[in-house]
Amino acid sequence: MTLDSYVTLGRSGLRVSPFCLGAMNFGEEGGWGCGVPESETILRAYLDRGGNFVDTANFYTNGHSEKIIGDFLAARPGLRDRLVLATKFFGNMHPGDPNGGGAGRKAVIAQLEQSLRRLGTDYIDLYWLHNWDAHTPVEETMRTLDELVTAGKIRYVGFSNTPAWYTAQANTMALLRAWAPVIALQVEYSMLARTVEGELVPLALDAGMGVLPWSPLAGGFLSGKYRRGAETRDTRRGSITGGPSDAQYEVIEALTAVAAEAEASPAAVALAWLRGRPAVAAPILGPRRIEHFEANLAAFDVTLTEAQVAALDEASAPRLDYPYDLNRQVGPMLQFAGTTVDGQRSAVYPPLLEDATRY
Repeated sequence: MTLDSYVTLGRSGLRVSPFCLGAMNFGEEGGWGCGVPESETILRAYLDRGGNFVDTANFYTNGHSEKIIGDFLAARPGLRDRLVLATKFFGNMHPGDPNGGGAGRKAVIAQLEQSLRRLGTDYIDLYWLHNWDAHTPVEETMRTLDELVTAGKIRYVGFSNTPAWYTAQANTMALLRAWAPVIALQVEYSMLARTVEGELVPLALDAGMGVLPWSPLAGGFLSGKYRRGAETRDTRRGSITGGPSDAQYEVIEALTAVAAEAEASPAAVALAWLRGRPAVAAPILGPRRIEHFEANLAAFDVTLTEAQVAALDEASAPRLDYPYDLNRQVGPMLQFAGTTVDGQRSAVYPPLLEDATRY
């Protein structure tokens, strides 16, 4: 596969690259990230290889990330309409203004207008709710987003970092009222962060939402630079970091072993494994250097065997919250009173994600 091996995003007609370019590191406000020249180098490299999916947020590097993308597009007439451009709302960029952030109608519309100005465009392809707003009725947020779709200012709606129950409520309401539905979820997901498999991934499978994992290398822990007992320098701050926990090192060591067997880097193997998870549409790559981006694309060259996938699955298996284990272990036994179903003992009940074909 390559970046121009496009996939549809969830239950929609939107075609996107199998890796999304995340722009959280574009801009140096806050003492981290990369400057304009490096940001544009990464953008050019992604687009030259057929990539079409760029993701940012209104408050990334205090708005500079959006501005860098907007200036880049302004200098290349005709490029904007070939790009799937995503940004997010929720973060308040105006301290002291109670309506400067969140998911209320006034806040959503104001944040969108500000993002449109910074990005130099008149529409957003995918507009994400960046977090759950407990103080705004869900119907207000979803009605506002539908109005923006109708007005042509956004094309699709996505949710990021929201609880499964809230996401299901919002999407069901949208479907029942013929509003624009939620087509994608952006969640933290990696070999070291798999708790989304308890509620959010099953929701995505059931509702037809594409999953975009952020931090697919767990903040660099899965990049291959960490070794148990060795100090690792934090390249962003020039300091020594304590590194992963013992439990995380067990996963990292299993990953390193599979990477050696596959003759690939741990980062490439971790990304290849993640791309094969149920519902995953496009992991988000967030490089700060062009060499990071180039190294991540090596994931396209990795083909894992069933045994290698099983080894990584076992090493990284998460402990999921109640009632996942209870449902998996005793649900069918109680339902069918221990009888057989289609020739199988009901007590033999595979984990939800191992039986994804039922969705």
